Amino acid sequence: MKVAIVGVGSMGGAIMQGLNNLTKYDLIALNPKNPRVEKLAHEYKFKLVFDPQSLVELQPDVVILTTPAPVTVTVAEQLQALDPHTIVISAAAGVKRIDLQKALINNPVATMIPNTPVSVNAGTIGLSLNPTFDKTIKDTIVQLLNDLGDVVLVSEEQLDIVGVIGGCGPAFVDVFMDAMSDAAVKHGLNRQTAYRLIASMVKGSGALAYETRQSPAALRDQVASPAGTTIRGLAALEKHGFRYGVIDAVDKASDED
Repeated sequence: MKVAIVGVGSMGGAIMQGLNNLTKYDLIALNPKNPRVEKLAHEYKFKLVFDPQSLVELQPDVVILTTPAPVTVTVAEQLQALDPHTIVISAAAGVKRIDLQKALINNPVATMIPNTPVSVNAGTIGLSLNPTFDKTIKDTIVQLLNDLGDVVLVSEEQLDIVGVIGGCGPAFVDVFMDAMSDAAVKHGLNRQTAYRLIASMVKGSGALAYETRQSPAALRDQVASPAGTTIRGLAALEKHGFRYGVIDAVDKASDED
C-alpha cells in the first residue's frame, strides 16, 4: 500500500516512523524543504516531494494530513486532483470532516486524533468514520491505523475529548512517572533503574486494563488489601487532591470551566 504523509512535523514524523517500523508500506511525504525532513527521508528511505502536484502524480492509496489546523483545508484544496479512490485521513484537531469533504468532493475522508506513541506502534487513535463508507474503505482505514496502535471508534464530536485524553494524557502520565522516579531515587534506586521500573509498571497496568476491560477501580481494589501499604499510599493521594488535579488538568486542556 502506498501511504503519503502531508506535513512531517511532530505528529507526521511519529506516524512516518511507526509505518516505517513495519517495512510493508511504500511511504511518501509532502513537506516544504526542510533539512530535518530531508535527513529523515534519507534515514527512512521514503519519497519526499515538495509540491502537491508531485504527490498527486505518485497516486497514493491513502493520504494522511498532519498539517496545522488553520491551513489543513487549504492544503486539501490543493489535492483535489487525487484519484477518487484515494482515502484521505485528517489528523488536524478541530478541522471538521464536512469542511474537508467540500475541498475533496471525490474522495472518502475520515478524521482522527492520534498520539505520539504511534512512533513505536503503541499509539491511541481516536477515529471517526463517515457512516456512508463501504466495508472496503472502513477496513482499509482501520487496518492501516491498527498498525500504529489501538484504534477507538468515536463520533466526530467526541474527537476533541479523545484528543485531550489520548494526546495530552501521555504528558500527564509523564509527570506522574517523573514524580514517582524522584520518590524511588529518594528511597535508594538509581535514576535509570527507577525510570525502567516505572515505565514497565505503567505499561503493564495499561495492558491489564485494556485486555481485561475491568474498571480501574476494580483493578485498584485487587491491589489495595485492607490495612496494607497500597491503601495507605492511596489515602495520601486523596489527601493531596490527586483525583481533582487530574480532572482539573483535563478540564483546562479542554478549555472547560
